[in-house]
Amino acid sequence: MAMPFRIARLVAAAGLLLAGMVTAAAAPSYAPRPAMMAPRAASSLMLDVAAVEGRFVAVGERGQILRSIDGKTWTQVPVPVRAALTAVSFVDARHGWAVGHDAVILATRDGGASWNLQSYEPALEKPLLDVLFTDTRNGFAVGAFGLFLRTVDGGDNWQAVHTAVIDDEELNLHAVVRLGNGDLLIVGEQGRLLLSTDVGRSWTKLRSPVESTLFGASAYGRGGALICGLQGQAWVSGAVRDGGWRPIKTGTRHAFHACTVSGRDRALLAGAQGIVLLADPVRRDSKRLKAPAGGAWSAMAIGTTALVLAGERGVHAISLVPGR
Repeated sequence: MAMPFRIARLVAAAGLLLAGMVTAAAAPSYAPRPAMMAPRAASSLMLDVAAVEGRFVAVGERGQILRSIDGKTWTQVPVPVRAALTAVSFVDARHGWAVGHDAVILATRDGGASWNLQSYEPALEKPLLDVLFTDTRNGFAVGAFGLFLRTVDGGDNWQAVHTAVIDDEELNLHAVVRLGNGDLLIVGEQGRLLLSTDVGRSWTKLRSPVESTLFGASAYGRGGALICGLQGQAWVSGAVRDGGWRPIKTGTRHAFHACTVSGRDRALLAGAQGIVLLADPVRRDSKRLKAPAGGAWSAMAIGTTALVLAGERGVHAISLVPGR
């Protein structure tokens, strides 16, 4: 089995903590330090990337956040914390959030040009692994060992969410997405699938098509989803509430760390060993795309003219315009 590289989402999946995390006993003596400005940040470990109204925002190790217009030239912005950032998400062109180790939550109101610290709790010893907002006030953050937070005021205050389907096993929760019909879907360790049909007020454990860990999910159609994870697993359903998961033929055993749908018959998957696949959720087949060599990919974002990949060796753009 390939060992995924994605530190925050994948080391946590093995039940380990990043060596740099402070212990509960030492936490009170530590205050967050700002991220260092690094000339080669775009070539360092980047863990997530988001497409935002014609531009891209990427996050990664040591609190680094980068912005780009074309996915090729990147500018680092100041960040008030140095913890590894694992995920970034925007609800509109200006409002976005990033999460990471030490239960860090950052917020921006200017499209990622500046960031404010909303949460910093190293004593928890639990990294946050994904974040989703349904509007500028209501949001969710999920992470290691069942860590699940919610806000109803734009992140000024975050409360832990406790429900039996999460607390009983304390499995790692790797991704949270909003489906086309408004339902919320969480995927995680041991094939965990959790669904909310009431905007997060209650959650139901769904029957999963796999027992291996899932790392990524993307909305598909009105109430469907694409999910992906270890051992080259990728599954699609047109109606998550009803199940009906069907496997996509990927032709690989390498782990997929991210997947995204860009149309009824077009999806992309990326992961270990630098693999990037173009898949058809209808025919349920796929083909490998040419991507920059070396390393593994942890995330991707589709812009107007480019697909941006984030991973072990930084951020890279693949043109979506023929001949360019």
